[in-house]
Amino acid sequence: MKANRSDRPVIRPLPVMDRARQVTDALADYVEEARLQAGDRLPAERELMAALAVGRSTIREAIRHFQALGVIETRKGSGTYLLKPVSRATIHMPLSFDAAHLRDALLQTLQVRRGIECEAGMVAARRRTAKDLVVIEEKLNAMERVHLEKGTSGPEDLAFHLAVYDATHNPLFRQLLEQMRETFERFWEHPFDRQDFARRSFPFHRTLFNAIAAGDAEAARAETLKILDIVEEDIKEMSK
Repeated sequence: MKANRSDRPVIRPLPVMDRARQVTDALADYVEEARLQAGDRLPAERELMAALAVGRSTIREAIRHFQALGVIETRKGSGTYLLKPVSRATIHMPLSFDAAHLRDALLQTLQVRRGIECEAGMVAARRRTAKDLVVIEEKLNAMERVHLEKGTSGPEDLAFHLAVYDATHNPLFRQLLEQMRETFERFWEHPFDRQDFARRSFPFHRTLFNAIAAGDAEAARAETLKILDIVEEDIKEMSK
């Protein structure tokens, strides 16, 4: 007995591919093929419109997509610039949460950072190279010098931690942690208008470096926890 035609599955026409998605893929391919690096300028809006045969709104939608991912930035009167290399194969994991209350947002971020930063310290202790140690110590020395001169060292502190993340040789550590820290960049210089924010953690940066240099992953984890515990205590104390 022949099957009824009405019982057969329906083959539906393929949807038209989203034009903005096509543009983002094309831009990612261009960045990869042109070997653009962070700081390089992308083609102008009109040039992209002509090359891709799409309208201004489609180009701008694709640009906004990459801006939201932190891949590019548009500078008024200058153009659009690449913040980090990207390709069609790049995996993007944007982060977002309601940061209406600074204290709660910082504590929520710190909860996540604690796990990731401890792991980063342990991985750095296992995988760091001699070159990595030179860079980390350079950043540490700069941090200590500025801290002793001014009593605070926000940018230098961040540079030290970024060097530790780089020593893991896993780019996700730096990208995830830097994104969380950048969210509150204006507060890391003088959090809660206090120059002494987390000042008590200063000595543990040297002991963290020593643990990484010794290849002691557990010690690196312990020293990282000491730093973050002080940060948590100061957030709670200074935000009362």
